[in-house]
Amino acid sequence: MLNVQPLSPDEITSLLARNKVGRIAYSTHDRVDVEPLSYVYAPGWIYGRTAHGAKLATLAKNKWVAFEVDEVKSIFDWQSVVVHGGVYVLEPGPSDDARAVYAQALSILRTLLPSTFREDDPVPDRDVIFRIAIQESTGRRASSRA
Repeated sequence: MLNVQPLSPDEITSLLARNKVGRIAYSTHDRVDVEPLSYVYAPGWIYGRTAHGAKLATLAKNKWVAFEVDEVKSIFDWQSVVVHGGVYVLEPGPSDDARAVYAQALSILRTLLPSTFREDDPVPDRDVIFRIAIQESTGRRASSRA
């Protein structure tokens, strides 16, 4: 028999922290898009990189997103977390606060990919840093074990 249970806040945090790929969902008008992306979790935030394009143009108009991360062992044995919050594009200036936030984000992203924004960066076109505020999070687990 399938048993589905909510994850605790600590379990949600743990799942977000140990994974590095999730999916961001965002909408404009009557269309919803979902894209996979690599990320780094830090308390209260999801950090990522992207390239300039349609996604950023859409997010400039509607910053509210959902972000999902799954761990799947089998069809009846999985865990999933969904985060809701606003997306904030980070830029290195002009204020000291903005520079500090940007530098912190870059440092966090380099824990995943040390070459981020360096000469040997494998994805140099992803030159925009953003973060998602974790304003709400929910998680569930399924198990076929009793």
